[in-house]
Amino acid sequence: MPILNWPEEKRPRERLMREGAQALSDAELLAIFLRTGVSGKDAVQLGQEMVRHFGSLQKLFAASLPEFAEVKGLGPAKFTQLQAVMELARRAILEELQAGSMLSSPRAVKEYLRTTFAGKPFESFHVLFLDVKNRLIDAKEMFRGTLTHTSVYPREVVKEALARNAASVMLAHNHPSGTPEPSESDLVLTRALMQALALVDIRVLDHFVVAGHQIHSFAEHGQL
Repeated sequence: MPILNWPEEKRPRERLMREGAQALSDAELLAIFLRTGVSGKDAVQLGQEMVRHFGSLQKLFAASLPEFAEVKGLGPAKFTQLQAVMELARRAILEELQAGSMLSSPRAVKEYLRTTFAGKPFESFHVLFLDVKNRLIDAKEMFRGTLTHTSVYPREVVKEALARNAASVMLAHNHPSGTPEPSESDLVLTRALMQALALVDIRVLDHFVVAGHQIHSFAEHGQL
């Protein structure tokens, strides 16, 4: 039965307006995004199939176009719409970080990192550059590697920090196939970066390791 024929109190769009987005299931939220279903499936059923097929929203958001199109009814148009929604969410969080002190917004920092690293199948190393008031100047992917390894060059990090007149930095990289616990090489790298940046009077405020929804903070664990 088409969703338009459902009782109004059960329709996802009406429920969202009445109860808020948090009251809806993943499939219902996807149904609003999809707007229409396919032959034999309404939009909610198609949303349920998407959740089953990918196993999680994180895997859905990380899917390539060919993987996305494996679900009947999904194609380039929906794929590009989803990518646009994800990028808007990331930029909205970035605006929040740029508006105030990074140290007073740990939730926003972690949400930004989750959306930035979501679904990356390779290791990626990012640097967040901060001014003297701990406000975000810029965020940049500095290095990219394989599933398990990325080469990071402290000299390049120092050069980029000086170019932005940064007073401090936050470091972040992901573990695509593992846990957020830092490896020994992560600890060694962090110390090397701290020493290199200290020579030009730039502090490392934190180093985050991201693995899916889990994030390890060096500062919170006394590892800086």
